Amino acid sequence: MWMKTRKSSADQSLKAPTGIEGFDEMTGGGLPQGRTTLFEGGPGCGKTVMALQTLVNGARNQGEPGIFVAFEESPERIRLNASKFGWALTELEGKKLFLLDARIKPDLVQSGSFDLSGLLASVTAKAKAMRARRVVFDAIDIVLALLNDPVLERREIYRLHEWLLESGMTGIITSKGGSLYRYDANAANRPQLGFMQFMVDCTVELNHEVIEGVSERNLRVVKYRGSSFSENASPFLIGHGGLQVAGARETGTIKTLSTQERVASGVKRLDAMLGGGYYRNASILITGVPGTAKSTLAGAFTESACKRGEKTLYVSFDSDANEVVRNLTSVNIRLARFVKNGLLRLVWERSITGSAEIHLMRIKNTAREHGARCVVIDPVSALSKSGNQATASSVAERLLDWSKTSGITLLCTSLLSDRGMQTEGTPLQISTLADTWIHLSYVVRAGERNRGLSIVKSRGTGHSNQVRELILSDSGVTLADAYTAGGEVLMGTLRWEKELAVRAAEIEKVVLAKQKKAALDLEEAELEARLKTVQVELEAKRDEKRTLINLEDNRDQGLIQNKNHLRALRGVGKE
Repeated sequence: MWMKTRKSSADQSLKAPTGIEGFDEMTGGGLPQGRTTLFEGGPGCGKTVMALQTLVNGARNQGEPGIFVAFEESPERIRLNASKFGWALTELEGKKLFLLDARIKPDLVQSGSFDLSGLLASVTAKAKAMRARRVVFDAIDIVLALLNDPVLERREIYRLHEWLLESGMTGIITSKGGSLYRYDANAANRPQLGFMQFMVDCTVELNHEVIEGVSERNLRVVKYRGSSFSENASPFLIGHGGLQVAGARETGTIKTLSTQERVASGVKRLDAMLGGGYYRNASILITGVPGTAKSTLAGAFTESACKRGEKTLYVSFDSDANEVVRNLTSVNIRLARFVKNGLLRLVWERSITGSAEIHLMRIKNTAREHGARCVVIDPVSALSKSGNQATASSVAERLLDWSKTSGITLLCTSLLSDRGMQTEGTPLQISTLADTWIHLSYVVRAGERNRGLSIVKSRGTGHSNQVRELILSDSGVTLADAYTAGGEVLMGTLRWEKELAVRAAEIEKVVLAKQKKAALDLEEAELEARLKTVQVELEAKRDEKRTLINLEDNRDQGLIQNKNHLRALRGVGKE
């Protein structure tokens, strides 16, 4: 027999995966298998999309054929809408999927009361023939509105619920509800379906609203009997592949991929300041006020990654992709060739086109499709414009967590206000989470504005604590050596003037030294000349002295000889 008995309490934990990214994470595996789930929400919330996507994924991935009972749209329109998501329903229809047109004809004249018995009998036969395991009743409120009697409405809802329990199929009912369609016993113009939340085993509420001018969709699991689930509302996106939910973050379960490998920043002197460059899989934050060259450093990193042959995603919230390429060319950063060969994918987003959560999902999807190893977001602070600040901060944190668990090197720029620059904080408060934080600033002196770069922190590596001048030119980007004078770092014209004065002083010292040497050489020559003159005079005096001495000696010798001669003449002998 196809019909089954009711599930025992031991079967309450069985799950039917929806295949919807993020939602199965929220519910711990999917919808309650063999039981009933209610999707409720206002117009445009995505109830039909979510129900049909669950049916398609079950048929395609879980081998569970399904039946879609449509009370609002025709099968032709359903197929057309589904084709935009790439689901190709016609390939599944037959053995795995059946679309049942249960719409009420617009020219129908109601006579007396009616019930769902005939419809359910038809569905039973079809389900038995194709061994269906899942069934969707889309927009049940439309058909029940014909009863115009709360008691009869409840009766048919109970009939449907009992039929689902007996069938053993995983059932999904969609209905208008949520914040715009609360249960109202006094309302006479709509079905009284609020009690359905108490009857079903699982209720998912979908919402679509505009917050601060930004369209936001989110869903919340209101109840889930026999299973734990994420109780908070999670934003979701209806993209080209269908509905995608931002999964709940599970603290303490993040597994990062750490490595000692370094990747170049694109500026050689910055790599030297960082002790060899950024770490692979690290998160890098570049902050500064407008015009401090945040995008330029992001572009330098992008070019460096592409030169290494790594696929890179560059998401710009400021400028069009063509403008990014053009602007960076002015500082010799050329990205066009990498866009052409497919290594680089440039995406231009406006923050007002979606909430921060939606942008996060788009970034993750695009990075996954591109196979990116490096992701650049310029600036990440633009997310704070999308929705409330608390949501944007949470998105930024999960962005960093996602990049680490995915093995992606993430570089984000962040725009700071004047106050942010003084307090060294960021609008999204992610500066404490980033592995490397580079701060860019202006140094205004003597009527000139120059750019300064400093490394606030870089975890796991030694780094320079000096403020360097960031120089942009036609030949590229570089950093000047730190130059201090009187305990102050000088940049630009002041540095040039100081260096010129120092060089002039050094030249003057050399000239003075040469002049002093020449004077000393002259004095030495004069002294040597005088010394020679004195030496000549000294020799003359010595000659004169020797002459006098010789004359004296000769005279004394003559006198002795004369004396001896006279004595000899006198006959005086020797004694």
